[in-house]
Amino acid sequence: MKLSDFDFDLPEELIATRPASPRSSARLLVAQQDRITDARVTDLLQWIEPGDRLVLNDTKVIPARLSGQRHRDSAQGPVSARIEVTLLEPQADGCWAALLKPLKKIKPGEVVRFGNQLSAELVEVVDGQGRLRFNLVGEDFDAALAEAGAMPLPPYIAAKRAADEQDKTDYQTVWARSSGAVAAPTASLHFDEPLLTALAARGVDFTYVTLHVGAGTFLPVKVEDVTTHKMHAEWGQVTKQAAAEIAATKAAGKRVIPVGTTALRLIESAARDSGAIAPWEGETDIFIYPGFTFHVTDALMTNFHLPKSTLLMLVSALMGQERMRRVYEHAVSERYRFFSYGDASLLIP
Repeated sequence: MKLSDFDFDLPEELIATRPASPRSSARLLVAQQDRITDARVTDLLQWIEPGDRLVLNDTKVIPARLSGQRHRDSAQGPVSARIEVTLLEPQADGCWAALLKPLKKIKPGEVVRFGNQLSAELVEVVDGQGRLRFNLVGEDFDAALAEAGAMPLPPYIAAKRAADEQDKTDYQTVWARSSGAVAAPTASLHFDEPLLTALAARGVDFTYVTLHVGAGTFLPVKVEDVTTHKMHAEWGQVTKQAAAEIAATKAAGKRVIPVGTTALRLIESAARDSGAIAPWEGETDIFIYPGFTFHVTDALMTNFHLPKSTLLMLVSALMGQERMRRVYEHAVSERYRFFSYGDASLLIP
């Protein structure tokens, strides 16, 4: 299975830099059997049936991009340098793993100040990443970060424009509650309160799980034999209640439909050992590519993914490579908007 099997041509102008407004007005491509239907996210009620369960990732994106100053005394007097920081993930000892640019301008023991409230000491550098210890913790840290930080937009958006205040709303799901992600579960960005209310009124059930999406989600695959690719790890949790709800839906013969690849990867991780959903917590590096056996997932709502990405491999595993090739050819020809702020697809094997 070669990396080139998952390549396709995408016109630059189809990469969305802002989401649809309102959220649920985005376009929706529905792929079911050999049919492709062009619709809107508000039309989901035509395909999601009473008793079906949508699995939603409740992770909350933190404003993980920080710009600060490092001050250093020298023989000529105080010297400062601008340091750009991207937080990656919290660590067990309270430090944060982070990318620092330019890394050569700061040494362990030195402090970067981000405005009046927030500062961080560089503890050490490991494999090109810094470990930062901030001066604040808990709610004080969250408040200061919200003031000083910017949303960590994906590289393909950040290359076109800087993050702004609107992204603090746009790049967050309406049900976000568990802080820790540095990338959004983007399929979930299409849901607003009117759509959720309409789905509930139709008898659709909802289950919340947590997977803190890491910056590794944007890392390219660098091996030609995709089966040798090593996935990044992300922390997730399926609670006892969530597992029981999903199991009840399966037992009733109804469908379990994760919203987004993050929710899918998590529930399949929780079922990997026994083949049935179970409570689960920990780091998952599950890599789903064609040939994978799905134990829980009956359909998937997801955005359109990058060429040669692990997420394109995941949807190809669910739907088949040739069918996904046709889906993406249709999406390009019909001018769907791609990637994090783009349109959505509903994939029904």
